[in-house]
Amino acid sequence: MEIRKAAERGQVNLGWLQSQHSFSFGHYYDERFMGHGPLRVINQDVVQPGGGFGEHGHANMEIISYVLSGELAHKDSEGNESVIRPGDVQKMTAGTGIRHSEFNHSKQSLVQFLQIWVVPDQVNVAPGYVQKHFAGLLEPAEAPTLIFSPYGEGESLRIYQDVSVLAGKLVNDSHWQYAGNQNRIGWLQVVEGSAQVNGETVSAGDGVAFVAGEAVEVSKTNDLHILYFDLPAK
Repeated sequence: MEIRKAAERGQVNLGWLQSQHSFSFGHYYDERFMGHGPLRVINQDVVQPGGGFGEHGHANMEIISYVLSGELAHKDSEGNESVIRPGDVQKMTAGTGIRHSEFNHSKQSLVQFLQIWVVPDQVNVAPGYVQKHFAGLLEPAEAPTLIFSPYGEGESLRIYQDVSVLAGKLVNDSHWQYAGNQNRIGWLQVVEGSAQVNGETVSAGDGVAFVAGEAVEVSKTNDLHILYFDLPAK
């Protein structure tokens, strides 16, 4: 297990955007942090009122927006337009190519969200967009909610990769475990709060990398909000 401390992330301040990069992205480069398996990007973005990312293109990437506070307005070249709020999960499949913009929907309040990129296991698929509200993300629970899986298991959304993503807030002083598997690695992103993970203290903004076969044990939770990525080892 290796902890990527929040303060060690790449820092970007463009005035309208403050962003913290867990992995190399844009002008921030660190050869030690190029992703974890197919998980390529976790950016924690704060966008000023009315600000945002103008229209630009992507191809062959699974791009997730996970809003923590405020409202994020999405528009893309496939004709999709939406507003994403806390509790909503959005994924854009870039596939053969898609253009999109993401703006703060509010003229008064900040929007804070995680921008997450996963390298797909299928290329040149048709571009796509999905968005779903998960009420369970808004209230503390004993375990996180499955929001993405390879085949859209249960209520989760499908992702083009052998990846499962769990997210949510955990009740205080709870205990959550995730079994290890020799063919799987993991990444835990602490969104808010603090906890003990395998006996080590982590807090908001920290990321934790798990090697193949390593189990996850979360305890002593305090206002904890996490995302956990179950990833293929190869």
